[in-house]
Amino acid sequence: MTWSALSTPPDALPPRPITMRAQSIPARHEFPEHAHDWHQVVYAVDGVLMVTAENRSFVISPEQAVWLPSGVRHRVGSLLGAAFRSLWIAVDAGRNLPSAPTVLAVSPLLKELIVEAAAIEGRRDADGYPGRVATLILDQLGRARALTAGLPWPRGERLLRLCEALYVDPADSRSSDDWAKALGMSTRTLTRQFEAEMGSSLRSWRRRVRLLRAIELLSRGTGVTETAMQLGYGSASAFVFAFRTEMGASPHAYMRRAAGRREASSARPPKARGQNA
Repeated sequence: MTWSALSTPPDALPPRPITMRAQSIPARHEFPEHAHDWHQVVYAVDGVLMVTAENRSFVISPEQAVWLPSGVRHRVGSLLGAAFRSLWIAVDAGRNLPSAPTVLAVSPLLKELIVEAAAIEGRRDADGYPGRVATLILDQLGRARALTAGLPWPRGERLLRLCEALYVDPADSRSSDDWAKALGMSTRTLTRQFEAEMGSSLRSWRRRVRLLRAIELLSRGTGVTETAMQLGYGSASAFVFAFRTEMGASPHAYMRRAAGRREASSARPPKARGQNA
């Protein structure tokens, strides 16, 4: 299937100091390659994003964001759809942040600040509340842990076919030999090309895809057994073991933490009377 292009806002104004854009990206849609005169943080509160910048393509989960300095040409889309959040940040406001595209770990606090910024975008508040939220976001971005990268994503047509198929259906059990035959190449050529472009073996990449999809499914409330089946594990216990090995916590513990964050957010006290919307 082909991808469809999304339009970037034609009347975009420089952020002062932060502009928040909230938008849903349908499945197989993307913003074609472009650049901004300001910095950008690319994030999805739900679903996963595919980002290309400086000749690297990778996938990020809702626990990750991408920092894109001003002037960097980039492309953003989603294979299965995502709740997209884009933070435009003035150049001066981001002067202490990385000078190159960087994958950042998103803490629960930073996620809630992004959600809040989207909720109040465009509002005027006499006591300066939006400005304080913006200041906290910048502070949290400066404290965010830089990650090596998201899930590597190919750019060549044949590897794209392979990776898209495995991402859509992580339970696909076809071997390297099977895939090589389907793609019209030898197993040795497939292995060599995959490792050269992706920096890992196909087996290791499959494991990372399953982890990414597990986080996505669990975050949406899918049960452990159903998640295990959708990912192609032979049993729930096998999935729990793999998840704990990678994440340092069981899927149930992850779900409890996620539920706790949602409850804390929904329990946020209302604004005091007299505050402007």
